[in-house]
Amino acid sequence: MTDLSKFDQNSVGNPNNNIFGLPFAEEDARLVILPVPWEVTVSYNAGTARAPDHIFKASLQVDLFDPEYKDAWKQGYFYRAVDKKVLLKSDYLRKEAELYINYISEGQEVKDNKFMCKTLKEVNAGSIFLNDWVYGQTKELLNKGKLVCLLGGDHSTPLGFFKAIAEKHGDFGILQIDAHCDLRKGYENFNYSHASIMYNALEEIPALKKLVQVGVRDYCEEEWDYIANSNSRVVTYFDTDIKERQYEGQTWKFIASEMVAHLPQNVYVSFDIDGLDPKLCPHTGTPVQGGFETEQVFYIFKLLLQSGRKLVGFDINEVGVSHDEWDENVGARCLFKLCNMLVTANPAQVIA
Repeated sequence: MTDLSKFDQNSVGNPNNNIFGLPFAEEDARLVILPVPWEVTVSYNAGTARAPDHIFKASLQVDLFDPEYKDAWKQGYFYRAVDKKVLLKSDYLRKEAELYINYISEGQEVKDNKFMCKTLKEVNAGSIFLNDWVYGQTKELLNKGKLVCLLGGDHSTPLGFFKAIAEKHGDFGILQIDAHCDLRKGYENFNYSHASIMYNALEEIPALKKLVQVGVRDYCEEEWDYIANSNSRVVTYFDTDIKERQYEGQTWKFIASEMVAHLPQNVYVSFDIDGLDPKLCPHTGTPVQGGFETEQVFYIFKLLLQSGRKLVGFDINEVGVSHDEWDENVGARCLFKLCNMLVTANPAQVIA
């Protein structure tokens, strides 16, 4: 057990400790944060592969006092070191993918270029490697009785975690905070593109019974049709519709309660930071005007817990890396809030 008797929770975060300046080792922590430094298929701005360590640094400025979930951190949070082999693989394949994306954006045919055919094959194989790696890492942690958070990286990263969650908890739903639907099939011919994460989850995980998307404001007709033909398995709250309902007098409590009501008992939160107003995440991979304040999103999460539903895991992804660490600062505070909520929603077992 970690001795907190000499730990000053009101002092500055100690960089020699773990995330948020907490002094926990992995074996003593209830919640383990798994960084996934991967951004191979990003289609606009890069940088999110290195976000986890930047968020770690920014986390030392987060005050540990959260009046809503007081002392939740005392159950222990631990951040695993970034796997450098995964990061190096991401860097290599990202360069290959950039060449490929530039090639096809000019209208060139992939089948006419052997190098591009090889690149596409390598990127898709790399994504399978990443999915398997995430599945293995998260399954191991869940089997040890740990609560788990995944910290990306781009939004392609949590598919393996979704599968581990399904095996651990059975049927579940996903609450997705995002500016995008991520329902494209093989976007840019990348089978596991960041823009295809929810399509792949729905197609490959039968235990995923409901996907509730919140804040979407950039999508294509293919995705619109997928939602319409999903037999309500996918419920999407478009940003424009949300704001119009508010303009016409509906409260955020009413709308957020409706969102939660669509979800089953077990809920996983997938938080793409670009669901927020871009002023909070200007360096995210694909920023879109509109979006939420952090307090609005936290309120949805609060209602989720108050409803009696069980939060079984979460990811935060697409956080950008900036010279002033603003994006990372916002990411760190979102991470702390969700960590507090996850341990609160899963009370520790007390053995008499």
